[in-house]
Amino acid sequence: MSKLFSKVAVGSYELAHRVVLAPLTRMRAESGARPGPLMAEYYAQRTSPGALLIGEATIAAPNGNGYLGAPGLYDDSQIAGWKTVTGAVHARGGKIFLQLYHAGRQSNAQLQPGGGRPVGPSEVPHGGLAYTEAGWTPNTPNRALETAELAGIVESFRAAAERGMKAGFDGVELHAANGYLLDQFLQDGSNQRTDEYGGPIANRARLLLDVTRAVISVWGADKVAVRLGPSGSFGDMSDSDPEALFAHVAADLDKLGIAYLHLIEPRIAGNEENQARDQNPVAARRLRAHFHGPIIAAGGFNGASAEAILQSGDADLVAFGRHFIANPDLPERLRRDLPLNPYDRETFFGGTEAGYTDYPSYDEEPVAA
Repeated sequence: MSKLFSKVAVGSYELAHRVVLAPLTRMRAESGARPGPLMAEYYAQRTSPGALLIGEATIAAPNGNGYLGAPGLYDDSQIAGWKTVTGAVHARGGKIFLQLYHAGRQSNAQLQPGGGRPVGPSEVPHGGLAYTEAGWTPNTPNRALETAELAGIVESFRAAAERGMKAGFDGVELHAANGYLLDQFLQDGSNQRTDEYGGPIANRARLLLDVTRAVISVWGADKVAVRLGPSGSFGDMSDSDPEALFAHVAADLDKLGIAYLHLIEPRIAGNEENQARDQNPVAARRLRAHFHGPIIAAGGFNGASAEAILQSGDADLVAFGRHFIANPDLPERLRRDLPLNPYDRETFFGGTEAGYTDYPSYDEEPVAA
C-alpha cells in the first residue's frame, strides 16, 4: 500500500496524503508586495482535499526582501491579498502554512528602504544575485547588524506571524535555509560575530530560536515549523562542522515541540539540482535521531523516491517543487502514475500567467499554443 497516500498528522491537523506543495518563490505579487487574484488562482489550482501547501517565501520586515515581486506581510496593507489566497485554498479543502523569510545579505540596495545596505550577521564578502527592476543584479555588500537591532528582527517576525493569522493561514514555517538571514546566523562561514549571537553553535542558533519562540507565542508550537538546509551552499554558505551544527539545531527545535521540521536534501542548491552532490536523503536520515516530530523532505523527489523515503522512515511527508509548478494536479498524477507536464524554467520567476496558472491538469484539454 502506498504510504505517500496515507493519512498523517502534522501538529493539530490531519492530512489526507503526504504530497506537500513546497514553498516556491514565483515573484508574481502586485505593487506593494501584495498578493493579487493571479496568486490566489495559482494556489487554488494546486490544492486538493486534505493537502498541505507551504506558501512562498514572504518578507517579514521592510529591509528583508531580495526579490522584486516577492509578497510580504510586514505591513497591514498586505493582509487582504493573502486572505484571498488562503480563502481559495480553504474552499478546496486544503491547509496552507505561511513561510516567513528575511533575505539578510542576499539583497541589493535597490530593494532596501532608502537605498540602504542589506544587513547580515557579519561583513563577509559573498556572491549571489538579487532581483531588481534591472533584473538579476549582484548583491550589495551588507553591513553587520548591531546586537541591539536583533530584538527588532525578532519582533518583525512575530508581527508578521500575527498578520498571517489575520490573513487566515493555518500555521507558519520559518525559512532558515538557502542562505537567508536566519541561515546566515547559523553557519560560521557567514557568522563571524563575537557577541552572544556568534561563536559557539548555541550562540549562532540563538536568533533562530528567539524567532521561533516569538512566533510560537502567537500561534502555539503545534502550528509553527522551521525549514533548514543542512548541506546548503546557495548564497556562498558554509560551515566548519555542519553535522554538529544542524544536529544541535534539530534537537533544540525538537524540545520546542514544533509542528514539523522541513529539510532540504543536498542535491538541491537554491533553485538548481546539482547532480554532482550526494543523491541520498542524508539530511532527513541524519537528523531523524535528533528531531522526533514529523519531517518533511524536499529536493528533487519523484513519486518512486518519495515513496522510498517514507517507507524507510526517514521522512513523513515529501515536498515537491518544480513538478508541482508544472502539474497543478500533481498528487492525483502521482497516485494514478500518470505522465507529468514538463516545466519551463524560463517562466519560474516573475511574469504573467504564462508558466504560472496555464499548466493543464491531466483531465483537461491541453492549452492551445
